[in-house]
Amino acid sequence: MRALQHLNKYLRKYFLKLLLGVLITIISRVFSLFAPRLIGDSLTAVENFLTNHQGDLAMLKTLLIKNILIIIGATLLSGFFTFLMRQTIINVSRYIEFDLKNEIFSYYQKLSQRFYKNNRTGDLMNRISEDVSKVRMYVGPAIMYSINTVTLFICVITIMFSIAPKLSVYTLIPLPLLSFTIYKLSRVINMRSTAVQEMLSNLSSYTQETFSGISVIKSYSMESIFYKKFDHFALESKEKNMNLVKVQAWFFPLMILLIGLSNLIVIFIGGQQYISGEIEIGVLAEFIIYINMLTWPVAVVGWVTSVVQQAEASQKRINAFLNEPIEIKDGSGVDVIIKGEITLENITLIYPETKIKALDGINLKIESGKSLGIIGKVGSGKSSLLNIINRLYDPNTGKVLLDGYDIRKFKLEKLRSYIGNIPQNAFLFSESIQDNIRLGKVDATDLEIQQACKTAAIHKSIIKFKDGYQTLLGERGLTLSGGQIQRVSIARAIIKDTEILLLDDCLSAVDTDTEEIILKNLKNYSQNKTTIIVSHRISSVKNTDHIVVLDQGKIIEQGDHQKLYNLKGFYYDLFNKQQNEKEY
Repeated sequence: MRALQHLNKYLRKYFLKLLLGVLITIISRVFSLFAPRLIGDSLTAVENFLTNHQGDLAMLKTLLIKNILIIIGATLLSGFFTFLMRQTIINVSRYIEFDLKNEIFSYYQKLSQRFYKNNRTGDLMNRISEDVSKVRMYVGPAIMYSINTVTLFICVITIMFSIAPKLSVYTLIPLPLLSFTIYKLSRVINMRSTAVQEMLSNLSSYTQETFSGISVIKSYSMESIFYKKFDHFALESKEKNMNLVKVQAWFFPLMILLIGLSNLIVIFIGGQQYISGEIEIGVLAEFIIYINMLTWPVAVVGWVTSVVQQAEASQKRINAFLNEPIEIKDGSGVDVIIKGEITLENITLIYPETKIKALDGINLKIESGKSLGIIGKVGSGKSSLLNIINRLYDPNTGKVLLDGYDIRKFKLEKLRSYIGNIPQNAFLFSESIQDNIRLGKVDATDLEIQQACKTAAIHKSIIKFKDGYQTLLGERGLTLSGGQIQRVSIARAIIKDTEILLLDDCLSAVDTDTEEIILKNLKNYSQNKTTIIVSHRISSVKNTDHIVVLDQGKIIEQGDHQKLYNLKGFYYDLFNKQQNEKEY
């Protein structure tokens, strides 16, 4: 149960509620123990009346009615406290489930882009949903039934030994065999539970990827192939689940068998003691009731063991992600008013997964309020440069300065509040267009949203939709075209109104006429803002104050448009090529 120690902080947090639940459980079990003793006393009184004619019939009836009323009252009270027990302990499990999901989600948000590239979305979702549900069963029902079982065992066995020690010893003989069986089966359950959860993650990941790429699957008529793969995963998942339930299926029959064996011992040994006059008939009946009272708790031992093993396997998977190191850490904080000057000193970035050197000794200074264009081949390091400034990655060597301060000293939230980022692959949520734009400024007015959309040249398209700005988007913004998605993303960054604006090839899906309109609007908007534009089109960057040309992570050319054109190098060749394509 080492992995489950992670939950101890939550158990301490709700200790008083759990303690109350334990006390209520004990009270509930104490009231449930009234019935066996009173039934035993009643049978003994009836036997004495019939065999020895001790007492009169009226007194016997009074005794029986009194015992019946006490049994009914005790049962009702036991039921009431059992209800309170469930309300207390099960509620705590829901609180812990809530806290644990929040902890995982919060930690997910702190992990770097590298983590998300190395892990599948379906697996992330499975650990925060299915695995947490398994863990909840441990901190709720498993704890509740364990307390219930331990309390009942202690009370019942204490009473049994106080009444008939010899008979109690014989009755409890099957318990060591029970303990050994649980130990062996629980080890197998732990291994098979881990396999089941891992397979479920694979199935969830494959399903999520399939639905995300459904348009590609349909366009290539690959439905049957993907169905076969899904069928393979589903069959494997079924087999692993069957392997688990086959082991779990042994628990209840074995528990019932051992309880039945205890009943036979009570009847056989107790019958002999009754015949020899060592015990009364009521004691024999009382023992049979006690043994049968233990039937469910003993059977629950197996179920609880299974739940704990599954929770252990799930928590181990959760801990694997919670123990992932946070690469991009918060700085101590810098209390200054930012103007927007960016300096890159000897920046080198190597992606550990591929060992590719994305940036190699970059030295660059962008004055506040100025614009920089970045151009280069695919894989030259253009997007990596923006990711370094936005601290989605930290460089292996060198540092980035914002107004002379190392950006690693800034609080991440504060740093990114200065930056309006328009990524290469724009992402829109399954909300309305208006709500997607408001992510840039949550309290933006309708007028501000419309103005931002006009700057991004998307306003006219939006008002043509039936629901206008209230139009609900499909997953990843699939209701819109690629160019419309990019322009909504631009509007979202514009409305944020930051000191720094990063545009990562965000006009690739729009036509050249629309591009010119947007660039003109952005030039007016970004007056006194530090703007960096990454593009594969020279038309997007030629009017910036300074342009750098990247190749294999290095700056090979830099200057303004005219200077680079006069060099007759890479920039010159690319410009002529794109001009010819445009004329053609």
